[in-house]
Amino acid sequence: MTFRAHILGAAAGGGLPQWNCGCLNCSLARSGKIASQTQSSLAVSADGDSWAVLNASPDIRIQLSRARSLYPTGLRQLPLASVLLTNGDIDHVAGLLTLREMQPFTLFATQAIHDVLAQNPVFDALNASVVTRTVIALDTPFELVPGLTATLFAVPGKVPLYLEGEEVQTNLIGDQTVGVALQTGTQNTFYIPGCATLNDDLRSRLDGADLLFFDGTLWADDEMLRAGLGQKTGKRMGHMSISGPDGTIAAFAELNIARKVFVHMNNTNPVLRPDSAERAEAETAGWIIGQDGMEITL
Repeated sequence: MTFRAHILGAAAGGGLPQWNCGCLNCSLARSGKIASQTQSSLAVSADGDSWAVLNASPDIRIQLSRARSLYPTGLRQLPLASVLLTNGDIDHVAGLLTLREMQPFTLFATQAIHDVLAQNPVFDALNASVVTRTVIALDTPFELVPGLTATLFAVPGKVPLYLEGEEVQTNLIGDQTVGVALQTGTQNTFYIPGCATLNDDLRSRLDGADLLFFDGTLWADDEMLRAGLGQKTGKRMGHMSISGPDGTIAAFAELNIARKVFVHMNNTNPVLRPDSAERAEAETAGWIIGQDGMEITL
């Protein structure tokens, strides 16, 4: 078995360019001067024949049309065997509505995430006679696709924006925001597209990993404020930022991880520009900037 990962989408919610944004990155992407990116999703396989999609982004139709490994192999046969959700955010669940075409697959998620879907009847478009909804308990290994074992674990985060109340806790620990450990033989990969902080549990889990896909939403915590594009910091949105004394680069500096890839990058993030100083700094620190279509094999 050979682990394969295909980044379907490297951007955070809204993608690059975001439809209503005229920031520098979005303007450059519209003009073709930097690469456009679709919204966060990762496809994984252990045999190249059966694939799982981690998070169903609103861009999943075009993402699947660009991923040759996931093309249909018959009239209604295709390699997509399962979809796994790491939270209930719109940019991670809205694509399920595109997968409503009476196509069999298994939908894996924690109870909390399944409950979010159950509260909105629009997701009943996924016909229960062909789409199996399977509840996965935290820290319980299961077969995601043949040859690939997955384990869900809690990471610090928050509930989706549309479920926020008057008081928002951004570092909740539970089954509303999870990371995914993927194991093929002796190789260990982790997928964590949303994370508020690197706590001791995460440090011990990730140290020694062969491959990590990690939350790269913002370069700086106040990035959105300084750009005049929002009123929330990265911490308020439940995301670590890449730079700074509490940022991802500093937090991971002492961990032994063979390959580290940023995914889920906001349209404002300067690392999306190949010639930026920020990108150079991240790459010097050993990080790969994820891109749509990037494939990594172990």
